[in-house]
Amino acid sequence: MVDLVLVGIFAVIGRLSHYGTLTAGGWWTTAWPFLAGTLVAWAALTATRRPPAAITSGIVVWIGALVGGMLLRQASGQGTATSFVVVATLVLGALLVLPRVVPRVGARVRR
Repeated sequence: MVDLVLVGIFAVIGRLSHYGTLTAGGWWTTAWPFLAGTLVAWAALTATRRPPAAITSGIVVWIGALVGGMLLRQASGQGTATSFVVVATLVLGALLVLPRVVPRVGARVRR
């Protein structure tokens, strides 16, 4: 659930940075491919019984959201410019992997 919210935030940031305004339809146009990719990744995690909070699970969700999102954007006639792919890679990685890394680093520091 948190991953879907974070991917939704990614879409909000993208819409606001490119268009300066946010509408539900505009947000949905941007978000749905990445949300679908996230859901596919979550299905893979469930099928393989990976723990959702694991860093490796975050990487699976990141790759699923990114690759699935880009493939669906391409299939639906939306842009996949190289600069967008680079930014999406970095931002989705930060949003989907870092929240899984920080608690582990904090736990190690407290030891």
